[in-house]
This record gives sequence, structure tokens and C-alpha cells, in this order.
Amino acid sequence: MASWIEKLGLGLKKSSQKIGGGISGIFTKRKLDDETLEELEELLIAADMGVKTAAGIVAEFGKIRQDKEISDQEIREKLALEIEKILLPCERRFAVDGNKKPFVILMAGVNGAGKTTTIGKLATRLKNQGLKVSLIAADTFRAAAVEQLNVWGSRAGVRVFSGANGCDSAGLCFDGLKKAVEEGDDVVFVDTAGRLQNKSGLMDELKKMVRVMQKVIADAPHECLLVLDATTGQNALSQVEIFKQCVPLSGLVMTKLDGTAKGGVLVAIAGETAAPVYFVGVGEGTEDLNDFDARAYARALVGL
Repeated sequence: MASWIEKLGLGLKKSSQKIGGGISGIFTKRKLDDETLEELEELLIAADMGVKTAAGIVAEFGKIRQDKEISDQEIREKLALEIEKILLPCERRFAVDGNKKPFVILMAGVNGAGKTTTIGKLATRLKNQGLKVSLIAADTFRAAAVEQLNVWGSRAGVRVFSGANGCDSAGLCFDGLKKAVEEGDDVVFVDTAGRLQNKSGLMDELKKMVRVMQKVIADAPHECLLVLDATTGQNALSQVEIFKQCVPLSGLVMTKLDGTAKGGVLVAIAGETAAPVYFVGVGEGTEDLNDFDARAYARALVGL
């Protein structure tokens, strides 16, 4: 069975081929000078690391003596180190606080980001750790979302609290949390409707859900995770900024890294928002959602 590091390397293969291949093209029989540094910056921007982050990384390369012969392997090692420096402050381990029962986890994100699937994977993980877990299907606008959550709940062997299609999602959260308290649940996941960050009505509803939760549990939600689809590239960065204004965002989950060459966007997000990153997903299986490791991610991203 492949190790997590091997899976991460395979999952980031499209991204690493773009970056690594670009490095080989730039530095084959060439020196580190202003021209190659400019090309390196353009490569990093094209890899979705963002203008600001790319410029900061290249500035560190500029400290190396100009006109020095340098191999693409040395460039990769240096690049991985600079990326790791950016990512490391965002590396966080997810943990359930046993003193807060039930521990409420709100999942947010745009349509198609993978919220419901991520909930299923995390619920399975926590259930396997011996915790009593329940799910609240607060995506009341999409019948398929409730059905999908019920499938995951059945697989994990956890209770799913749901209501009629189109019912008030905040009211459903209120009732679902009361039920979780009565049942003595350790952890409750709240699945919210996918919403575009430019739809103010839906974002206001998200704020309302948080207010209503706090009528049942004063300090809920204890975690608010934003699920991001890596294939959206730089749009993921704007999603972080907007969602931070609406909910007490505490961590990120980056999904679908195996389907895109835009894995560099996580570096841009780390560099510009410093938002904690808990998990990265590189496949469909439950075991393909793993704790974020800054060093492993940085090295896999450049093909090391």
C-alpha cells in the first residue's frame, strides 16, 4: 500500500510536472541571472502561486550570487525550502476538544467543492477513533445533498439529522444541535448549502446559522472549516477572504489536488491569508484525505 508521501506525490503530479518541467526548461545550461529569475517568477505565477507570493520567493533567489552556475535540482531544493517557509505557519493538526461536548464543526464552501464528501471522510475518521458522531444536513436547498450525506452517514454508522426540502436551514441547525445534546454526541458536523462568495443573501444566511447555533451552544461552532476546490485556482483565494468576513473561519480543507495543475494556489493562500490548513485531498477514498504537512507538500509540489 502506498504511503501518504507517495500518494501526495502522485496527487500533485500535474502541478509538479508544470513547475518541475518549467524549471528544467529555464535552467538547462543557463545561469541564475535577472533573465532566468524573471522567467522563474512567471512560472510560479502561472502555477497559481499569485503575483505577491511569487515575487517574494524570487526575491529570495535573488540573494544567491548572480551569474552562478546552478542546476535545476538545486533550484528545486531551494524552491521547496522557500515554499515550506510560507506553508509552515499554516500547518495545523485538527483535534476535537473533549471539554466541548458536542464539539460542533461547521462546513462551508461553494457548490461542488466537496463539502459533503469531506464531512463523510472526517466523520468516518472520528467514528473510528471511538467518538459518537452525528451529522446535520443543513443544505436544505439541494435534495441530492441530503441523500449524499445519508449515504455517508450510513457508511460511517452515524446519525443524520435532516428536515423537509427547502426548510429553514438555521431552524434545522437549532433542532439538530438540541438533538445532539440530548443524545450525548461527542461531535456534530453541520453541512451547509454550497454558496457563491458573491451571493450576499446566502452569505447572510450563513451568518444567521451561526447566531442560531449559539442559542443552543454558546460558543458554537467550535471549528468552521472552509472546503476549497483546488481546480478553481486563484478563485480559491478570494473565497477565503469573503468567507472570513461571514463566519469565524478556523481552518481550510483543500480538495481535488489530484485533478489539477493548480496546486500552487495553496501557497498563495498561505502567503496572503495565513489561514490554517488542516487537510488536503488527493483522491476519492476515505484514506485520501490527510493531515496537511508543509514540508511534504512543498517538496511534492516541485517534484522532489
